[in-house]
Amino acid sequence: MRTDPDEAPRARVPADVDTPDKIVYGLTARQLAILAVAAVAGYGLLRGLGGLLPQPVLLALLIPLAGVAIVLALGRRDGLSMDAWLLAAVQHVRDPKRLAPAAGRSAPVPDWAPETSPSLPRVPTLRLPADAISNAGVIDTGAGTVALVGCTTVNIGLRTGTEQAALLGAYGRWLNSLTCPVQIVVSTQRVDLSGHAHRIAQTAQTIANPALAEAAEDYAAFLDELAARRDPLWRTVTIAVTDTAGRDTDVLRRAEHTASALTALGAQTAVLDGERAVAVLTCAADPYTPADTAWPRAHPGEAVTAGAPR
Repeated sequence: MRTDPDEAPRARVPADVDTPDKIVYGLTARQLAILAVAAVAGYGLLRGLGGLLPQPVLLALLIPLAGVAIVLALGRRDGLSMDAWLLAAVQHVRDPKRLAPAAGRSAPVPDWAPETSPSLPRVPTLRLPADAISNAGVIDTGAGTVALVGCTTVNIGLRTGTEQAALLGAYGRWLNSLTCPVQIVVSTQRVDLSGHAHRIAQTAQTIANPALAEAAEDYAAFLDELAARRDPLWRTVTIAVTDTAGRDTDVLRRAEHTASALTALGAQTAVLDGERAVAVLTCAADPYTPADTAWPRAHPGEAVTAGAPR
């Protein structure tokens, strides 16, 4: 129990809830399995060729095997274990690169697809997680509907202990009111201050007032200096509200309820319409390209082509 009302509430939440359990010597079951298989293979190689090859040759065979096993067991890349990363790379190479869309029915093969023959693989079906996005922003996933809610963050560290407890209580009441799964996505991107400073410097040359032009140039120089000294980030929060029944009105009602509940916490919220939902999904697929929704979009079941393959 807290005796001081201004004391900030604290709760211990482990940051490694998804970390596999350590079995022995700080190694997980997956790592132990990889090392055990490598040890058995090395022992079999030593028993089978121990009397036939000299010791330096055996070491030359065992050392690479041990190195590969250690890299697979302990190595990581892009947040994945090395064995999972290599398995994903092999699946990517083996998977077909040409897919034909089909919205629950047998669609004709597009013109760009190769003709089916024993020497060419059959063009498989392209299955996307979303079938369509309505103008209201409802995403049809086939198994249900999803609506997106964009919101800002709330600086809870500057509040008193009583205010922090009230905010956490309101956030907990929203979580307890949920009847369908939701997904909270926090994305962070670098802010291009240099490009912004360049645009301001160009605009300053067109300002007739010398004082305003000088202020704009100073501001552009400040942005350039800030971009050189710091790495500013832009953080966005998107909440995906789902409805398993697949009714547009229900998922929009849930999204409105989520926006209202988070607005009470001091965050700025908005239920994303179709154009903004497309922009959010475009940024998620390609975070390094600005979300321009002016490009033409295909209808469900329609083939998506980008010219003849080379």
